[in-house]
Amino acid sequence: MRTLVQTLLASGFFGRNTPYDLVAAIAVFVLSAAVFLGVAFPFAGIVSWVERRVWARIQSRVGPNRVGPNGFLQWLADGVKHVCKEDIVPTDADPVLFKMAPYLVVLAFVLPWAVMPFSSALILADLNVGILYMTAVTAITVVGVLMAGWASNDKWSLIGGIRSAAQIVSYEIPAGLSIFPVVLMTGTLSMQGIIRAQGWAPQHWFLFANPFTFVAANILFISALAEGNRTPFDLPEAESELVAGFATEYSGMRYLFFFMAEWGNLFIIGAIIATLFLGGWQFPRVSNNPVVMNVLELITFNVKVLFLVFVSMWVRGTLPRVRIDQLMTLCWKYFVPIAFANMIGTAIWVAIWPEGNPVAGYIMFAAGIVVAIVFIRRVVFYAKRSQMELYYYPTI
Repeated sequence: MRTLVQTLLASGFFGRNTPYDLVAAIAVFVLSAAVFLGVAFPFAGIVSWVERRVWARIQSRVGPNRVGPNGFLQWLADGVKHVCKEDIVPTDADPVLFKMAPYLVVLAFVLPWAVMPFSSALILADLNVGILYMTAVTAITVVGVLMAGWASNDKWSLIGGIRSAAQIVSYEIPAGLSIFPVVLMTGTLSMQGIIRAQGWAPQHWFLFANPFTFVAANILFISALAEGNRTPFDLPEAESELVAGFATEYSGMRYLFFFMAEWGNLFIIGAIIATLFLGGWQFPRVSNNPVVMNVLELITFNVKVLFLVFVSMWVRGTLPRVRIDQLMTLCWKYFVPIAFANMIGTAIWVAIWPEGNPVAGYIMFAAGIVVAIVFIRRVVFYAKRSQMELYYYPTI
């Protein structure tokens, strides 16, 4: 960023006496807008198409396949349709809060991209409290959702908003506690610092550093799904119970904002997990060219994130929705105590092995490979059985 600003000043594009801080602010604003408009928002739309195709395959259907090649432009058609629809504000609703709520939800989706570490150089702001900033701004979602439920003056919306507030606030606790083990091991809250503390090889990732971080990674991933209102934790928008939950009274573009943020948050969830536990953008140094290395790091980071996004889709297409009491029981009776134990166990581990235990990394990685092989074999078995059932008992 500093090099870019100095180049702009030297070119005279902004005049001779333009202050450095003003040019830096303009550069940050333009780059941020490019990231948000060129990456974040299109990603949310494309993910909606991918998710519908994944669900279709899991449920032995076809999915959207009419608009564009393989239905790829369906997300764009849906977006245009919602923009062209009438934006209705109920008569008895609070108009100010009703209109403001979707923008708060989108804001909670947009702000985390500022500290997203795409590579060693591609990051808008490498804050020394990056992961703390990430968890803080994503919590704004609960304000927008609760505001939408209250302002709609509708019982289904209100119940959905209250459910969302209780759910997000509850799962913030185990999610935050599951971040602490990584902070204890690295001594930093910087997203880039956490990534640099890991290696490119899986046995050097924090996921396999010790048993406590392995459990913490799984708790954080499940808690993030609950905070994002993802199935099987989509109680705030349970269609079978609450029509559309907190979004029942919304229409047009404001209705789209809620679900655009939900789909876009999948990337944020994947980015947090990849940064904390999967080595982030770390890639073996195969070139001395910084551009080549940053491109490879960018690809590595996105592959890890998109894999976790696919897992989230897989979970949504496989598991049924849980009850609200089961949701809260899982959080307070299991995740919170286990997360506390993980934090204490990691502190003891770091006290015993301040530089880490490389043997534990190899053992944990080997155990992970065994579990992955068993899981893949079961998936292949059930996939083949499903194909046999479709062959012998085709649907009408």
